[in-house]
Amino acid sequence: MNSRMLLVAGVLGLSAFAGAVQADTTTVQPVPYHYGMPLHVAKVVSMTEPSTMECKVITADMKFIDTAGKLEEITYSKLSDACSYQN
Repeated sequence: MNSRMLLVAGVLGLSAFAGAVQADTTTVQPVPYHYGMPLHVAKVVSMTEPSTMECKVITADMKFIDTAGKLEEITYSKLSDACSYQN
């Protein structure tokens, strides 16, 4: 009986922790990247960019977890993926 209660308490604790982490992701404001900016990326969460059929400079976003465990978001300029397919 004690092991069952311990298991239930553990599951509830983990779900509460996961909910707190998800709630924290909505408050992140993207910071524009500049050359030489230290990022300290531990894990990339997502990378997004607008889709376009033209070869041009676009603004992309990257969400990541830094080495301190904090969720960060940056924006940066890059060439669109359409440039890879044009001669």
